[in-house]
Amino acid sequence: MAGDEAPPAKVQKTNAGDAKKTAKPMNAKEKAKAAQEALNGNVIIQFQSSTGDNTGPQLDVPASVTPEQLETLLNGLLSHTERTPYSFYIEDAELGGALGTHLAARDMSVEAVLRVVYQPQAVFRVRPVARCTASMPGHSEAVLSVCFSPDGRRLATGSGDTSVRLWDLNTQLPLHECKGHRSWVLVVAWSPDAKYVASGDMDGAIWLWDPVTGKGLGTCGGHKKWITSLSWEPAHKALPSTRFASGSKDNSVSVWDAGARRCLFTMSNHMQAVTAVKWGGEGLIYSASRDCSISAWDATDGKLVRTFKGHGHWVNTLALSTEHVLRTGAYDHTGTAPEDPTEAKAVALKRYQEATGGQPERMVSGSDDFTMFLWSPSTSKTPIARMTGHVQTVNQVVFSPDGRWVLSASFDKSVKLWDGVKGGFLATFRAHVGPVYQVAWSSDSRMFVSGSKDSTLKVWDLRTRKLKVDLPGHADEVFSVDWSPDGSGVASGGKDHVVKLWRH
Repeated sequence: MAGDEAPPAKVQKTNAGDAKKTAKPMNAKEKAKAAQEALNGNVIIQFQSSTGDNTGPQLDVPASVTPEQLETLLNGLLSHTERTPYSFYIEDAELGGALGTHLAARDMSVEAVLRVVYQPQAVFRVRPVARCTASMPGHSEAVLSVCFSPDGRRLATGSGDTSVRLWDLNTQLPLHECKGHRSWVLVVAWSPDAKYVASGDMDGAIWLWDPVTGKGLGTCGGHKKWITSLSWEPAHKALPSTRFASGSKDNSVSVWDAGARRCLFTMSNHMQAVTAVKWGGEGLIYSASRDCSISAWDATDGKLVRTFKGHGHWVNTLALSTEHVLRTGAYDHTGTAPEDPTEAKAVALKRYQEATGGQPERMVSGSDDFTMFLWSPSTSKTPIARMTGHVQTVNQVVFSPDGRWVLSASFDKSVKLWDGVKGGFLATFRAHVGPVYQVAWSSDSRMFVSGSKDSTLKVWDLRTRKLKVDLPGHADEVFSVDWSPDGSGVASGGKDHVVKLWRH
């Protein structure tokens, strides 16, 4: 009877269902066979730079090709005399083994030309920190700020005990105690030529110190409320370093001459506290505020260039894609720089140009509205991307030294990783059991460290996206962390008054 027969579509569905029921999981032998099949045949690939430009012709390569072999191919195409290490990405996923296996694991088709995006990696490798090599007492209140010098040889710390301390990292002993502040020292910042340390306090006073002698060089007075941020003019714009910018809770940003200790000009369009100031590499100074806006100012005369709006709550933090190279100036990863200022300025400019690759610098802002924005601040006031995912306040955002990645630390106890060019979300790192206050990158962009209210530091591996080392040791909250630009170690400070050094 015709009524008894299932319609054709139903028959197909039922068969498909039976097939699903009968499909057994593959045994080891079948798995090995499938893996072997994935390595057979050829794939046509096209190398692309991170900016999307094609490099060389389309290439017909075996599916068994490895990242090392692709690296050799690419170095040949780019006619490099010295081998440069690269990492390779296919649709934002890093290639970790044979190409065929990678494609099979992701069910990707090899019918069309495969775009392989390459990223140069640091030629040097930083070793992961594994243990605390020194606990340096001295401060009698919480340590609020730790900052390595651009050459990575010295450390400056600011504390609630109103002092700034300078530490010798070879002997792991205090070099100088700098007294002058009358209130909590909230921020410390080295000039990119390591000739000055600036520190700002709760009363709105800024002190300048000679890091060699530890002597106070004088104060910069003018701000009415506490200093939230300090940023020096980049070395490729001016050497020796003399100018720096300060942001304050009094809603203003000031630019100072460090030699004469006088205010050159003050910028103010913010309606609430300025939370972060960054002196960019393209002649602009950026300021973020609790009035939900970010401003870009001309560094020569302090005129307002543009404002950036979009956040629905306080903007807490700013980061620039060029930050690492702006911080280190002419110093390379071994902490060496030319003595002559003209020569050093040229080296700093070369390093800056290599870091940007001729592209405008990028900026990320993080807010109390749980979101972040990625901007190209020197060219447009429209954001490149809105980055969502955190479920509480974003405390800090940091670009990796190579400008490729962005990390965000949040009160939601997590650290998130984002694409620093397009703004896409990549991974979440969870292990802390309290809010994450700060994160810091290793200078080779392969690892980062996070410090938390839970009293621990944690070192993470970027490639595996996993926890590498857990570093307990502090007796209370860890407020500030920094990774030395020469890769030698990590410094941390917090509520237990102790500065700790961590090394391999």
